[in-house]
Amino acid sequence: MSLPKPPGESWIPKLVALDIDGTLLAWIEGRGTTHEEVRPAVHDAVQRAHDAGAHIVLASGRSPHGMTGIADLLDLHDDGSDPLWVVASNGAVVFRYPPLEVVHEVTFDAREAVRAVLAEHPEAMVAVEERGVGYRLNRHFPEGELSGELIVSDLEEMIAEPVSRVIIRDPDATAEDFVATAARLGLHGTNYVVGWTAWLDLSPVGVHKASGLAEVCRRLGVDRADVLAIGDGRNDVEMLRWAGRGVAMGQAVEEVRAAADAVTGAVGDDGVAQELCRWFP
Repeated sequence: MSLPKPPGESWIPKLVALDIDGTLLAWIEGRGTTHEEVRPAVHDAVQRAHDAGAHIVLASGRSPHGMTGIADLLDLHDDGSDPLWVVASNGAVVFRYPPLEVVHEVTFDAREAVRAVLAEHPEAMVAVEERGVGYRLNRHFPEGELSGELIVSDLEEMIAEPVSRVIIRDPDATAEDFVATAARLGLHGTNYVVGWTAWLDLSPVGVHKASGLAEVCRRLGVDRADVLAIGDGRNDVEMLRWAGRGVAMGQAVEEVRAAADAVTGAVGDDGVAQELCRWFP
């Protein structure tokens, strides 16, 4: 059963969940990475929401160590007495910052899913998140796509123990190829999200940004009906459907736009600021 949506202009979000890449940060054309810069209008709009009492929560597919720098750019730390809540690794990790303190983590056995995908994409690169460090990977990804320490490792050793997240990347395939592969395989017991290109995120079943945000809301005593969520990627779909108001960025693909209650401007047009100014003028 879907929740009633915000009752007109009188509704004010108590929690604002923000994706990072393609939402707070603009993509670098053709690179698969984003400019590590929050535009002034977006920075100011997030500040107003925070100053008005809304909880600001970053929600990303990035690993924790790839998110703290973005939190720093938003200048929301105050005196450090009330650290930010952050949903990382597509919901598998919830932490507070600063300092970085993990308060919730979900892991899973990725062996069967990884082997199934590699049977169809045998040349693909695989990375397993090494929380607080970086990634263990079977071979190097294109430059700039992963952050932290990158440790080349044996594939079977990488997936021998439960993990919070696996990335599979095939530069010779397309996003559409991976959508078809994932649908065909089913990947039972595993959640998957296809990214901006032939990039497949594997996570524990039932774990996504919405589940991570639900954990944050439970701890804060905030109802999901009072959550505003903004995102642009396929890994934002569950979050946009779950939130009291889900807003897709203007450049989002149709699948993401269809999951949202509204569509704001593109990242290059300060879409986050456009939406936040509606509630926090």
